[in-house]
Amino acid sequence: MFDKDYEVVIGLEVHVELKTKTKIFCGCSTEFGAEPNTQCCPICMGFPGTLPVLNGKVVDYAIKAGLATNCKITARGKQDRKNYFYPDLPKAYQVSQLDLPLCYEGYIDVEAEGKSRRIRITRIHIEEDAGKLIHKGEEGTLVDCNRGGMPLIEIVSEPDMRSAEEVRAYLQKLRAILLYADVSDCKMNEGSFRCDVNLSVRKFGEKELGTRTETKNLNSFNAIARAIESEATRQIKTLKAGGKLVQETRRWDQDKQKSFSMRTKEDAEDYRYFPDPDLMPIVITDEKIREIASQLPELPDTRKKVYIEKYNLSPYDAEQLVSSREIADYFEKTVEKCSNAKMVANFIMTDFFRLLALEGDDNNRIPISSENLVELVQKIEDNTINIGISKKIIEEMWKTDKRPSDIIKEQGLEQISDDSILIDVAKKVIENNTQSVADYKDGKEKALTALIGQVMRETKGKANPQMVITLLKDLLDK
Repeated sequence: MFDKDYEVVIGLEVHVELKTKTKIFCGCSTEFGAEPNTQCCPICMGFPGTLPVLNGKVVDYAIKAGLATNCKITARGKQDRKNYFYPDLPKAYQVSQLDLPLCYEGYIDVEAEGKSRRIRITRIHIEEDAGKLIHKGEEGTLVDCNRGGMPLIEIVSEPDMRSAEEVRAYLQKLRAILLYADVSDCKMNEGSFRCDVNLSVRKFGEKELGTRTETKNLNSFNAIARAIESEATRQIKTLKAGGKLVQETRRWDQDKQKSFSMRTKEDAEDYRYFPDPDLMPIVITDEKIREIASQLPELPDTRKKVYIEKYNLSPYDAEQLVSSREIADYFEKTVEKCSNAKMVANFIMTDFFRLLALEGDDNNRIPISSENLVELVQKIEDNTINIGISKKIIEEMWKTDKRPSDIIKEQGLEQISDDSILIDVAKKVIENNTQSVADYKDGKEKALTALIGQVMRETKGKANPQMVITLLKDLLDK
């Protein structure tokens, strides 16, 4: 909640680079990381007299993405020239689609802020990417045309999101669907999954949308969340001060953690769209749609339903697990050998997600074998170790993939469940924490938590927590 008087309204334009081997209209390679201006030709550079030829795989992938997001498919479409001059677009127009996108009227369901939300998808259209500008400060700006002509789909949502958390949930779910469908590698650090945020604010209860701004080319979840917070705060502050908002395009500066105006926002008519005369209409038959639909794998929502019904997971937990095909596969492989699905899910969503985030691993590669995770769960269930110690073991397994039993033995991590040892420690803690004892006798439950923490500290986290609670209560009651 940014301000109790204002509602934030957000729609997204997500640009996804398709995983074809060649560009959308020519035979140039799409491989990432080549030397600047080595993967371009007269066609993708837009030289006079050259003729583009549409890559059929681009259309197939776009339809596949549309079917995976519950879209309708346009039977007869076309491509349009979007005219504008910019240094990274040598031919001064971009081939896109205006009024007949390949896919339209779709949706995806997400879990955010404790509830399910349906986010509508207005359209998915194909287009070519522009080149890349490399700013060198006072030295000037360089242009790399390798990216020009890369095949994209642009996925445009309705303005159905109301918070950064809903935006994150939508993007994570959308990215998961595209990865499952195998139409893109969705590597945010390489720019193959990036989005523009359209944001406006209005007073609660108002129906008319406010003046929107578009923040361009955000390619990390953290940057998107911060850009939303910054822009919403700026707009609300401007309105409360009696100012007027301008429809404009803005650029997010990650270093300064704020956005800057780039230009006033153009409308469709400003681009002077017209059908590209060099490209044939795109005709999609029912047979083609059935063929592509048959290639779709089991999608996230199908797995999510199974996890809720079979493993008794919450909708939120199930959604987190299916957010990556690799993680979902890992979870299923693990619970085949372990009945405690909830504990397996908790380890993946807390410890594994945290460690993956530290590595910035787009591929969600988990270095701990499912057999070792099963063994770790068993060690907790048979009281060899407690949950606190398991965190240390996971850190070690992540580095070495040693068996939990070997780590426990090497580091002396066995849980202390000996009454005589724990009673002595508990007595010592009670003697040294008279204020907490007095607070507990006054009915303050938090005092017991503090005493438990002291016992765990004295035993280096190895005490059996349930035994500690029982022993402390017995001693305190006496």
